[in-house]
Order: sequence, then C-alpha cells, then structure tokens
Amino acid sequence: MLVALIITCEVAFWVLLAGGLALRYLANMPRLGAAVLLCEPLLELVLLVVTTLDLKNGGEPSWTHGLAALYIGYTVGYGHYTVKWLDRHAAHRFGGGPKPPGPTYGKARAVHEWKLWTRTLAAAAVAIGLLQAAIWYVGDAGDTSALHAWQFAALRVLGIQALIAATYSIWPRKAPAGDVAAEPRT
Repeated sequence: MLVALIITCEVAFWVLLAGGLALRYLANMPRLGAAVLLCEPLLELVLLVVTTLDLKNGGEPSWTHGLAALYIGYTVGYGHYTVKWLDRHAAHRFGGGPKPPGPTYGKARAVHEWKLWTRTLAAAAVAIGLLQAAIWYVGDAGDTSALHAWQFAALRVLGIQALIAATYSIWPRKAPAGDVAAEPRT
C-alpha cells in the first residue's frame, strides 16, 4: 500500500506542478497557479500520516517505510528548488521572462554544487530523523533493520554528493573557448 501511495504522491507532485505552471503562464491566472503549487506540501503530509498510521496499526517496518522517509526528505531538501527551477523555465518559455542561466564554470560551479550538497544534507537529515523516530516508535516490538539500512542509504547519497561537489572544487570545469555567456551563477 505504501509503495502505491509513494507513486501516487510522486505523480500528483508532477501533476500539481504542471497544473500550477499551466495556470500561471498559459491560462494567465498567476494567483490560482501559485495556490495550486502551494498544495504540493500536503502530499508529503499525507504520506507522513499514512506511514505513521501504518506503523501504529502494527505494520512491520520495511523498505517501504524507509522509501517514504527518503521521499519526504528529498521533498524537503529539493522540492522548493525544483519548483523554482521549473518556474523560471516556464516563465521564459511561456511568460516572456528572461532566459534562465545556463551552465556555470569554475568557482561558480563549485559553489553551486556545494549548495546542492547542503540541500542533500537537509534531505538526509530529515530522512534520517524520520527513520530514527520510526525506530524509536517501533522499539523492540519489530525488526527495524530495514529502517537502519535506509539511514545508511541516506548517508551514502550524502557522501556521493560531497564527492561530486569536491570534484568541481578540485578540478573546476573550464568554459569553452570564446564563450562570453559563461557568467557565474549563484
């Protein structure tokens, strides 16, 4: 049941995002579009409540509970960033807004990657915190090894993101020769 709910939340996230952006830029209803976009956190709240109720009603802690925690953590860390990124592109494509900045190079790219790492840190912290709360909640009544495994998965993702950011710091990407438009993005 949780897997179906996670998939439903993911699909609903993209449907609400597309609907909100369409209302903002295609239907010229920016307030209604913003209201639709603001409904997205409700999806994660529903997922959190259902996951908690599943554990409360005697559900055995499994990989689905861990996946739900990682999904919620990702949404906390990257949800707003994703919406803003897509909003900038929709504003340019459909609303006559300025062109979003392209790829960055050098130090600016390294800074951008470390900012992404801080988002990953926030996502991992939320996921690990939710998983730890579930472990404490279940206590000795059930096998929580799957939840512990997801905590380590969140830490591995954080480590991989740190390695990616470090490579941009150690070996900065150089702008193509003659690329005047390669201005730093923050």
